Amino acid sequence: MSVNDELPWIPAVLGLIQRAVAADMPVIGHCLGGQLMAKALGGTVGPALIKEIGWGDVRITDGAAAHPWLGEASSTLPAFHWHGETFSVPPGAIRILESAWCANQAYVLNDRHIGMQCHVEMTPELITSWCESGIDEIRASQGPGVQSAETIQADMVNRTTQLHRVADKIYSRWIQGLSHQTLASREEKVGQPHRAA
Repeated sequence: MSVNDELPWIPAVLGLIQRAVAADMPVIGHCLGGQLMAKALGGTVGPALIKEIGWGDVRITDGAAAHPWLGEASSTLPAFHWHGETFSVPPGAIRILESAWCANQAYVLNDRHIGMQCHVEMTPELITSWCESGIDEIRASQGPGVQSAETIQADMVNRTTQLHRVADKIYSRWIQGLSHQTLASREEKVGQPHRAA
């Protein structure tokens, strides 16, 4: 599936993303979601130079912009990948992550929205399911960014535990934006001025 496919639901989702960002409602996207966000916000989506399937580290490209989302994380973080397309960073956004095979792995916008090419939400069960349903794609794909199903499923519990440490930081930051949005909405309804926390 591509965000460039002529599917009836894609324009509606792009419009929803645009309205949410315009209303300062925090938006988060993983892989296809990050691509949808990029396209909705003025970026482009197209074929990646190198397909990525499996485990691969990502590196922080802008420490100041990444800090609210990743805290005192080291410069290299674990990530999971399954994509043959990638996005350009939309206007006004800041790229915060890259990988060896894909320059744009994550971007942030207005310190409230984050779009990711990589996955941080994976579980061992989900990885097993993807490897089973995607085995033909794995076998048909070649290149330095593609791993075998056996390699992908090796040491999954340890790898996903490390991955979830990254996810916890990202989701905690995103949830703060939701809390901030909810407080602002409540205060607007009762006519109270909003104060930043």
